[in-house]
Amino acid sequence: MVDRDHDPGQRRTLRQNAAMHLMFNMLADELNTHGFDMKRTLKADIDIPWTGDTVKSFLWKPVQKAQLSKESTTQLTTKEIDAVYDTLNRYLGEKLGIHVDFPSIESLINKN
Repeated sequence: MVDRDHDPGQRRTLRQNAAMHLMFNMLADELNTHGFDMKRTLKADIDIPWTGDTVKSFLWKPVQKAQLSKESTTQLTTKEIDAVYDTLNRYLGEKLGIHVDFPSIESLINKN
């Protein structure tokens, strides 16, 4: 889960950046595990497994741009990361039955 204790106008932290990229990789693994390759999810003509980078480019960034009119994740505030994550997570849950928690220190400790 995103750290909601920060000032909503504050730029993302290094820890948040690391958590975002970890979530991209976790979501890629979950999509691949459930058979949702990029072709099936994006309607292309070739089977391409998801990676953290493709999750960022083809899922996260289009939502970010549509919702916030921001091109780069470096421009996001802590509150905006919450907003993009919530939108993407809700969509993937409704359409594909896929859900990945946003990484936190607590969730990583509990996972181990």
